[in-house]
Amino acid sequence: MSNYGYVRVSSTDQNEERQLIALNELGIEIRKYVDKQSGKDFNRPEYKKMIKQLREGDVLYIKSIDRLGRNYEEIQNHWRIITKEKKADVVVLDMPLLDTRQHKNFMGTFISDIVLQILSFAAENEMRNIKIRQAEGIAAAKAKGVKFGKRPMELPSNFDKVCNEVIEGEISIRQGAKQLGMATTTFYEKYKKRRSIL
Repeated sequence: MSNYGYVRVSSTDQNEERQLIALNELGIEIRKYVDKQSGKDFNRPEYKKMIKQLREGDVLYIKSIDRLGRNYEEIQNHWRIITKEKKADVVVLDMPLLDTRQHKNFMGTFISDIVLQILSFAAENEMRNIKIRQAEGIAAAKAKGVKFGKRPMELPSNFDKVCNEVIEGEISIRQGAKQLGMATTTFYEKYKKRRSIL
């Protein structure tokens, strides 16, 4: 029997430390798999690796059901794969009722299934709410005139003069970039665009 821990955060700038601490506090040897990816589906590299490793009698620990995923049907499906096909157990640390090692009788399974359905629904619903809040926030910001995306680079005041010198052959691209304190490739890109206007 082996113990596995699955950790997921939605993006690379989010911190998985809280989940890792919860796994470490179990005081047992656990193989950990960490994905920094959305929970909208199960097409995640570390999750796929872990599923391949799971064998009958193994135990998978996760901090909360939304760390497994945020798609109602997919959570149900993967729970079935883990517990029925792989015959491994799942322990959701934040929800003791979701511990397939316990209450393996009919009533225990029934209660676990109900709790799983409720939490899976809540996980997907929260993802939808996050998307709605993001869209509303972006719309409100745009209405106030907030611009999104990378700000265009401000060109030096003598940029046109230097471009003309390059066009006339008085200086090279490299010399022009040096005069303006720009990287040669950056200057060349901006110069090409400006030349078509000049």
